[in-house]
Amino acid sequence: MTDPIHDVEAVRAYFQGLQTRIADTLGALDGTPFATDAWQRGPGETLRGGGVTRILEGGELFERGGVGFSDVQGDALPGSASAARPQLAGRGFEAMGVSLVIHPRNPHCPTVHMNVRLLMATKEGEAPIFWFGGGMDLTPCYGYEEDAQHFHRTCRDALEPFGAELYPRFKRWCDEYFFLKHRNETRGIGGIFFDDFAELGFDRSFEMVKRVGDAFLAAYVPIVEKRRAMPYGEAERSFQAYRRGRYVEFNLVFDRGTHFGLQSGGRTESILMSMPPVANWRYNWQPEPDTPEARLYSDFLKPRDWI
Repeated sequence: MTDPIHDVEAVRAYFQGLQTRIADTLGALDGTPFATDAWQRGPGETLRGGGVTRILEGGELFERGGVGFSDVQGDALPGSASAARPQLAGRGFEAMGVSLVIHPRNPHCPTVHMNVRLLMATKEGEAPIFWFGGGMDLTPCYGYEEDAQHFHRTCRDALEPFGAELYPRFKRWCDEYFFLKHRNETRGIGGIFFDDFAELGFDRSFEMVKRVGDAFLAAYVPIVEKRRAMPYGEAERSFQAYRRGRYVEFNLVFDRGTHFGLQSGGRTESILMSMPPVANWRYNWQPEPDTPEARLYSDFLKPRDWI
């Protein structure tokens, strides 16, 4: 799909380069390279296009990590994408982006998610309607204030050139989006989130998205390097698996990206690479008072200002 007004090729090239840079950096950090799984939809399928999944499983540092790039086209926007703009329902679309989830082995290293994407709604004889989306958020099992502060400060600094109001706005959006309504708790300590974003125009909005994508490694790698050697035992691993259950609940029940992928006929393996390799659920479990597990709930799983 070509668009003479917007430089879609530049966006595609950036996303592909970002995927490579992140997967190669994290693979070197682990000591195990990410495998590469390129895929392409066959002719006649509902969804056209393809992508590349970079995946690491069973690493020393990362129990599972997935960094996916996709560029797909379809004849009708799925409901998850047109819910906020019902006038676009039924239009064709092209969606491209990078999405990643990293699940470290050590419970003191937080899970992280990042996504940057472009979606264009198309109609014969009309200019495409575009918007960008994305963000990043941190999901610790054991909370450390300095980690949360570093992560949020890096997000704020990435957005600063585009307006001082964007970080607090996107931070609040993240807190509201990554919220498990049925549990009345946030998924983690948040970060930034934005969707349906086009208010700066195509070129400037794309520049903002690039700043967010480029900030990911600076936001996450120092935290992992600081926590990776911390000792842990079976009790910490058990709590990690329990908290991962919350991650699964959010991704399957609430996440718009998961819904978009499944509703549009996307590649299931790539969509569900965000799932942790081990998770469990316990009936009516409560942490013991005055423990690190209890402090996660009292001090970290509630929206707060970190910087």
